[in-house]
Amino acid sequence: MRTLAVVGGGVIGLSAAWRAAGAGFTVTLFDPAVGSGSSWVAGGMLAPLSEGWPGEDAALEFGAASLARWPKFAADLRELAGIEVFVADQTMTVALDAADAADLRTIAHFVNAHDLPMLAAKDISGDGDSDLADDTDAAARLRLLDRAGVRAAEPSLGRGVRAALLAVAEPAVDNRALVTALRAACVAAGVEFRAERVEVLADLPHDRIVLATGAAAAQLWPSLPIRPVKGEILRLRRRPSAPPPPRRVIRARVHGRPIYIVPRGDGIVLGATQYEVGFDTEVTAAGVRDLLTDAEIVFPGLGEYEFAEATAGFRPGSPDNLPLVGHLDDRVIVAAGHGRNGILDTPVTADAVLALLEGEPLPAARAADPRRFPSVAASGVPESSTAASLYPGGVR
Repeated sequence: MRTLAVVGGGVIGLSAAWRAAGAGFTVTLFDPAVGSGSSWVAGGMLAPLSEGWPGEDAALEFGAASLARWPKFAADLRELAGIEVFVADQTMTVALDAADAADLRTIAHFVNAHDLPMLAAKDISGDGDSDLADDTDAAARLRLLDRAGVRAAEPSLGRGVRAALLAVAEPAVDNRALVTALRAACVAAGVEFRAERVEVLADLPHDRIVLATGAAAAQLWPSLPIRPVKGEILRLRRRPSAPPPPRRVIRARVHGRPIYIVPRGDGIVLGATQYEVGFDTEVTAAGVRDLLTDAEIVFPGLGEYEFAEATAGFRPGSPDNLPLVGHLDDRVIVAAGHGRNGILDTPVTADAVLALLEGEPLPAARAADPRRFPSVAASGVPESSTAASLYPGGVR
């Protein structure tokens, strides 16, 4: 019998536990409040292409490899839990001034110059149709739209939008539906849940351990270069008098501050601020003000929506914006540090963890090897390591 302890119950830990149990491991998942951290707060965007930038080739390819896995991942969850997780099929990044429009051109040229065969003619949203306009043209992954094109695609956006970058292969998921589906999948696979806080990894009796506590991972393995990056997110509910939300995910930069608007069945998710303030979960008045003010410039109808919720979570940041997925020693595997892309990177991370457990590293996850950082301990669990007071399960 092969036993596995998964420490951390965000979407990364849940997906690793589910896949490992399905492969024959006896899995115990430790978390005092499964799915209650940043996995519950997240926006759910799957946007590796729109977030591409020259020089970040490894991050683009890692994210694209995970995006390509999402159709089967979501279909498996739908079959097991009866829950549909997709909420939008495409992503549009809009520009309000000439500088932002120039950045969109830079992103388009960078991404479209890459050979990403894993996304060619993919049915990303799982609706039975290819999500690329031209199945034979890989360059169609990102398209630049002028003002008229933006108005035709999303007429509810503000008149100040002058250009956009359309990613037809980038959907979004409902993060809370995803957490619910993953919990159900784990139960079906026989995963044991323990509402316990792990204080020292070496105390666990299991054959193997997966460390998936997001931004808190360094508190159990101090040499990990992972830090919390606070993000505040709002949820707005549509009232009868309000216009419907955009059909696509809308991303923008307003006064230098990034925002995104993600549709939900009952309204929208609006995010997200970004602060380097440690494990601070308080939502600030300034953060709420900036998000609402900036978003209303992009989507003027927002003011008619009901203010439903304001929450904060922790993106688990790494020095190079890539996660850490790999061996820390012969027994412990880390799966953390996903930054803004925890939801996006869930399928490829689960596959990578299972491959490591089986002794065959996943080529698509090679760039995430934690040994690229000299500070990462090569062997031995630090005896002084203690658990965090919470397991954020870091995602954006």
